Amino acid sequence: MAILWRHSALAHRHAEIGGELEDWNGMGTAWFYDDTPERAKADYEAIRTKAGLMDVSGLKKVHLVGPDAAYVIDRVTTRNVEKIAPGRSTYASMLNADGKFVDDCIIYHLSVNTWLVVHGTGIGMEQLTTVAAGKNVSVLFDDDLHDMSLQGPVSVDLLAAEIPAIRDLAYFGIMQTRLFGRDVMISRTGYTGERGYEIFCRGKDATHLWDSILDAGKDMGVRPVQFSTLDMLRIESYLLFYPGDNSETFPFDNDLCGDTIWELGLEFTVSPGKTGFIGAENHYALEGKERFKIYGVQLSDGGMAQMDMGARIMQDGKDVGVITYGLSSDLNNYSVAIARLDPSAAKAGTKLTVVQLDGTELAATAEEMPFYDQDKKIRTAKG
Repeated sequence: MAILWRHSALAHRHAEIGGELEDWNGMGTAWFYDDTPERAKADYEAIRTKAGLMDVSGLKKVHLVGPDAAYVIDRVTTRNVEKIAPGRSTYASMLNADGKFVDDCIIYHLSVNTWLVVHGTGIGMEQLTTVAAGKNVSVLFDDDLHDMSLQGPVSVDLLAAEIPAIRDLAYFGIMQTRLFGRDVMISRTGYTGERGYEIFCRGKDATHLWDSILDAGKDMGVRPVQFSTLDMLRIESYLLFYPGDNSETFPFDNDLCGDTIWELGLEFTVSPGKTGFIGAENHYALEGKERFKIYGVQLSDGGMAQMDMGARIMQDGKDVGVITYGLSSDLNNYSVAIARLDPSAAKAGTKLTVVQLDGTELAATAEEMPFYDQDKKIRTAKG
């Protein structure tokens, strides 16, 4: 049994809904309110058609304050932080000295010399504190700061009733404001591929805000959604989850764990021409040496069976990869998955066979991702 060393102020609300808290990043998290296909489908469709509210406070929040804060973040991440203006944020990768992916994060530039880095299950905190040693910067792990994710098409209407200016908040923009009488930071971010917002607040305000949002949105179809819903949403939106899509979960036969961002398709997170970040030299040297490619797989001829996690992928009788996560969506009328494919098979239209864990064979093709909102107009819309 995992030791839960972090506490969500919303734990009692999750329990009231039926959630049994399980470990994520050391925090009890409501992976399921009701572990049934019906609940999963309803939560997924709520975010795609209306809106859902999710507790993502298990993300790790790290403040960096001081003259050397930007240097530390610049050294640890793949982004050129000098390009991030106050009031803006950006998505970035973190690598180890070998140039292999160890975490991802969002970098928030709050004000001059004041930054917030929010990261997942990797070693981002350890990287930041190591580089910060001896520098003129304070690094604070803030477990009081809670994070609620309100995602879906009507999320902007709900928030605009309280904060009209929210309609003009650009993708990856930040707003310091008050919501339902409480201090919050709202960012135009999320992990769903949908228009949505993350609402950061003090632990003591979390329950009030959770209740107020759900009450204000009840006639709009807004509902609390279980954490596992993210897997369904992220699959069709090409959003990776460490270590779920990585070699830590699907190890190589004859190599150590550790994936390059060329293999993961995250090379866009490296600012053009940037050097000097941890692992930079090896990162550039590994281009063109991909052992696999993260790529999409879709069942052929309208097939709607959900592809199993761990299902093997065959091409002309040869094993060419593995399914990491699959989604069968009645809403979008397709069955799709994220896969780790041999580079030779990671080409749109390549005919494949997915061998389910029970031996069932499904006809499929390799396809580019994302499957949903391919031009990203939904998640970036304003007004």
